Amino acid sequence: MPLYDYRCSACGHPFEALVRHGATPACPRCASTELEKTVSLVAPLGKIEAIRLSNRRAAAAQGHLDHYSPSDKAKLLQGKKNI
Repeated sequence: MPLYDYRCSACGHPFEALVRHGATPACPRCASTELEKTVSLVAPLGKIEAIRLSNRRAAAAQGHLDHYSPSDKAKLLQGKKNI
């Protein structure tokens, strides 16, 4: 399943979603299906774990990971052992 970035036309909430072919995602904040596909953030080149975690923390601080559950979000921000 491909991962797409969306912005909800109804409430303006940006989020990403795994979408099966033919499925229509809904906004996790307002449940609207009026969505716009957006350009995904570019992952940093390189394999340095500290850079990856730093970018994850920055994304979390900006609200880009707010669609994850608190436990999934904690796993993403912990590091390599949980990936």
